[in-house]
Amino acid sequence: MSVRNTVKSIQDIMRQDAGVDGDAQRISQLCWMFFLKIIDDQDQELEVTQDDYRSPIPKKYQWRAWAADPEGITGDALLAFINGELFPALKGLAVSTKSGDRRRVVRDVFEDAYNYMKSGQLMRQVVNKINEVDFNNLTERQHFGDIYEQILNDLQSAGNAGEYYTPRAVTAFMVDRIDPHPGETLFDPACGTGGFLTCAIRHMERNYVKTTRQREKMQASLRAVEKKQLPHMLCVTNMLLHGIEDPSFVRHDNTLARPLISWTKDERIDIVLTNPPFGGREEDGIENNFPTFRTKETADLFLALIVRLLKQDGRAAVVLPDGTLFGEGVKTRLKEHLMEECNLHTIVRLPNSVFKPYASIGTNLLFFEKGTPTKEIWFYEHRVPEGQKAYSMTKPIRLEHFQNCIDWWRGSERKGRAETPQAWRVSIDEVKARGYNLDVKNPHAVADDHGDPETLLADLRKAEAETAVLRDQLKAILTEALAR
Repeated sequence: MSVRNTVKSIQDIMRQDAGVDGDAQRISQLCWMFFLKIIDDQDQELEVTQDDYRSPIPKKYQWRAWAADPEGITGDALLAFINGELFPALKGLAVSTKSGDRRRVVRDVFEDAYNYMKSGQLMRQVVNKINEVDFNNLTERQHFGDIYEQILNDLQSAGNAGEYYTPRAVTAFMVDRIDPHPGETLFDPACGTGGFLTCAIRHMERNYVKTTRQREKMQASLRAVEKKQLPHMLCVTNMLLHGIEDPSFVRHDNTLARPLISWTKDERIDIVLTNPPFGGREEDGIENNFPTFRTKETADLFLALIVRLLKQDGRAAVVLPDGTLFGEGVKTRLKEHLMEECNLHTIVRLPNSVFKPYASIGTNLLFFEKGTPTKEIWFYEHRVPEGQKAYSMTKPIRLEHFQNCIDWWRGSERKGRAETPQAWRVSIDEVKARGYNLDVKNPHAVADDHGDPETLLADLRKAEAETAVLRDQLKAILTEALAR
């Protein structure tokens, strides 16, 4: 049976369970179970390759001890073991302060995890299905990695407060343009399920990681924080799937809960890649951590933090909404600060449909480097492919759709860029004259002719009158039907 069919049949079994309600709970349930199987498969490999290796999970609670035997514990006894013993033990693991302690990874994942399943028999069926996947088989692991991406996409439907999972084509394009190398510290302060991290790992493995030492350097330089429990758990599992032995660098925390001034020089970062939540509001008191940019708008606070965190010559690629570009007040101060501290060299403007069907919002990719002030900004308008009206669930954005922009970019030096029907530049003097409004429309685009306003209003009034007539007719039919 294929890995895809295995995952599908697991989800079908879970749908029969009275305790699991909706996609988010099903994914959360699936995740902690797969996490235990993945880490047990890794443990068995490490026990062979490392003489003094010890699993972070006590023997009694290892997957092989209670789950691997298809005829093993089931029904009420299985439920009692999971709820009464397994969860309390893993939530309460003693953790050392040393880096590389895998017990911290396990404890963090189970800290807020929950067993939603109410049927021990169905739980045993799910466990037996999970046993069909061997995570030490590279092909199976890669197949599962692809399916895991699909599971993460399914989470999109649960997106709220601007927390949408970035399309993989967008993360891959941003990583490609930033071009991280092993040993460069790379940070995602709102990492979600780990899309930027996995893209960066793949990019470095494809281009630069040739030795064990380079792989160790890459792993040791990753940093990430995620505030919410479910995406955090999904991200940690995602890291294990990508061969990261110690994903304890993925912290379950709120990056904005620290005062801006408390981030010290030795915490500075080479690269920031992120899609911070936007449209969301931070809890009371968080804005006091940012006295110069006092606001509850999450995206603004993250932008202020990123500017502070970058090292001299550090580089960033950030997804931000149109509101950041044209916003006033604190947003103006923030943009002024960004352009004084950094060279905001490129803004790629994306069409509203990129995040569809989960959100229809104008988004932009901001690329900047710390250390020299901005002199000019290049804008590039990304367009939906010809013959397609918009991106959609069935026709999503793909990496090849960015090829024109990649060709125009002119490599890491960006020398010799030219204006095109999709690309234009604006000087810092023009930006200042506009009051730091960066919502600059494409000067080469022909404005759409929407017609005469008087005619449009007349058409609207006519349509509203026709709607009222139809509503009255429907009301009469319903009244008559109910009177019988």
